[in-house]
Amino acid sequence: MIPNILSIAGSDPSGGAGIQADIKAISANGGYAMAVITALTAQNTRGVAAVQLVAPDMVAAQIAAIRSDIRIDAVKIGMLGDAAITEAVAEALAGLDAPIVLDPVMVAKGGDRLLAAEAVTALREIMLTIAALVTPNLPEAADLLGVAEARDRTGMLDQAKALRALGARAVLVKGGHLGGATTPDVLLHDGGADWLDGARIDTADTHGTGCTLSSAIAAHLGAGRAMPEAVASAKAFITGAIMGAERLDVGQGHGPTHHFHALH
Repeated sequence: MIPNILSIAGSDPSGGAGIQADIKAISANGGYAMAVITALTAQNTRGVAAVQLVAPDMVAAQIAAIRSDIRIDAVKIGMLGDAAITEAVAEALAGLDAPIVLDPVMVAKGGDRLLAAEAVTALREIMLTIAALVTPNLPEAADLLGVAEARDRTGMLDQAKALRALGARAVLVKGGHLGGATTPDVLLHDGGADWLDGARIDTADTHGTGCTLSSAIAAHLGAGRAMPEAVASAKAFITGAIMGAERLDVGQGHGPTHHFHALH
């Protein structure tokens, strides 16, 4: 049976990140993608020009419409925008028996802030407690914890432990911001800490990598795979998508990954 995966996130009209990337990643990883939009953005590969948040009631209504009719096997949560939308999403998902993957979208690849600073508390105190997995990069993990960014593997693991102590059942801290020839990620879950290392790919085509990875994980969790297997499969997928990005010709800044690299 094909799993039904719900993405709750903002829209990226350039197609590389947000809802558009989520739909592609979920589809490429064997799921049926559904989408609840939290924000409209005017952005491209070079940056974000404007953001318009969707009213919290409308966000909740979208979720309610899906829950009233369609089985949800897993949820990916991306851009939430502000505290009111964060609270509305948490309330609308109450009682759902499906794994939730939280990608704490705070800042776009070009540096534009996508989550109001005052909403970080709501994300930390509400969303972390309902997440089966949270997938921050190093700046996001530091922002959530209110500490300095981790600079080595020890710091990454310490911050993963701190995030798990806040309520997340599992934490994937992504180490792409560390220097070096490899990009280490650490998955902290009930079974312990798993390190997933990958070779650093020399490319600027990394727009939407966080959205893509978290959506791929949600697709695998929705299919019933265990957390370590789901994360490892998604990591392999995003690596292939980044490597295949050179076959695309999209934009002049941080280009998108090639979600359908295995198909085309």
